[in-house]
Amino acid sequence: MASTQLKIGIVGLPNVGKSTLFNALTKASVPAENYPFCTIDPSVGVVGVPDARLEALAKFSSSEKTVPAAVEFVDIAGLVRGASEGEGLGNQFLTHIRETDAILEVVRFFDDADIHHVDGEVNPVRDIEIINLELVLADSEQVKKREEKLARDVKAGQKAAIAEAAVLAKLGQAFARGTFAGKAGLSDEEIALIAHLNLLTMKPVLYALNRKSGGHNLDELTDGRAAEAYEAIAALGSRYVMVDAATERELNDVADEDRAGFREELGVHADGLADLIRGAYATLDLISFFTTGVKETRAWTIPRGATAPVAGAAIHTDFMDKFIRAEVIAAESLLSAGSYAAAREKGLVRTEGKEYVVADGDVMVFLHS
Repeated sequence: MASTQLKIGIVGLPNVGKSTLFNALTKASVPAENYPFCTIDPSVGVVGVPDARLEALAKFSSSEKTVPAAVEFVDIAGLVRGASEGEGLGNQFLTHIRETDAILEVVRFFDDADIHHVDGEVNPVRDIEIINLELVLADSEQVKKREEKLARDVKAGQKAAIAEAAVLAKLGQAFARGTFAGKAGLSDEEIALIAHLNLLTMKPVLYALNRKSGGHNLDELTDGRAAEAYEAIAALGSRYVMVDAATERELNDVADEDRAGFREELGVHADGLADLIRGAYATLDLISFFTTGVKETRAWTIPRGATAPVAGAAIHTDFMDKFIRAEVIAAESLLSAGSYAAAREKGLVRTEGKEYVVADGDVMVFLHS
C-alpha cells in the first residue's frame, strides 16, 4: 500500500477561472484565455500540501530533505449544458473526472462585464445546478449501460447480477430525481457492489467560490446571490472555500517574503490556496502524520480514523504486515521539548500498539519484525 496521493478534478463552466486556479496551484502554464474550451487536454499538476509543522520538524531534525504530502490536480475543460450528451467537448472530459478521488467545482463569484459568462449573467446556484445535472446525467447513462450488460445474467438467475441490478435500479430512481448517487441511501454493501463503476456523483465535491480582487464580488453585494449559493451548497451536504484565482496566480511570481504585503495591497487577506487544500483534506476526511530524521522529514496522508498499522502501510507494507508497535508524539510536543531525548525524559513519547488510532500531526517511529 503506497502513501495516499489525492487526485482532484477541477470542473466548472467555461470562463469561471478553472485554468487560472490550476496555474496558481501548480505554477504550471496551461492556457487560460477568455474563451471556452481553451483547455483541450486535461492538465495534471502535483501540489505539495502547505504545513507549517512539516517545515518546523525539518528544521528541528536538520533534515537533508523535506517531503510534503501531495495532491494531484487535474484541470478539465469547461463543461456546458448538455456535456453528458456530447455538447461542447462532452463525455471525454467527464471520463477524466472518473479517475479522481474528489471533484473541485469552481464557481464564478463576481460580476465583470469584460469577462463573458457562458449564460450571459452570473448566477452561482444556476451554475452549480448545470454542472451537477451533467454529472447526474453522465452517471445515469453509465448505469443504464451496465444494466443492459447484466440483463442476460439476471435472466439466468445469477445471484451476483441480481444483487447488482437491484442497486442499479435504486440509483436510476435517484438520478430521475436529480439526486447524487452519494445521497441515494445506499448501504456499505450496496456501495461495494457498484464501486467498479466509479460514479462521478459518488465523489465528494468541494466548491471553490472564485472572487476577483477589486471586482464586484457577490459576497460584498446585497442582492441575495451569495446567500442563495451558501444555502445550496449546504443543502448538497458539501463545503466551500473562497479563492481569488487570478491573485493567487500573480502571487506565483512574487518572492515568498513579499507575498503577505502583496496580499494586503490587494485586499486578499487569506491564503486561498492553503484554504483550498485544507478544504480538500477535510472533504475527504484525511489527516497527516510525520516521520522525521536527519535524512528526511516527510508528511504522510492517511484516512482519519486509521490505526497505527494502516498508517505504517503508507510507508511500506512491512510496517503493517509485521507491525509490532509504534513510538508516537504530537509534533507540537516534540518541537516544544527541544529534542527527542528531552521529550522522552518528560514522558511525552508514548508506545502504542495495533489498536492505536493515529491523530493528525503525530510524529511516528514504527517497529516491525
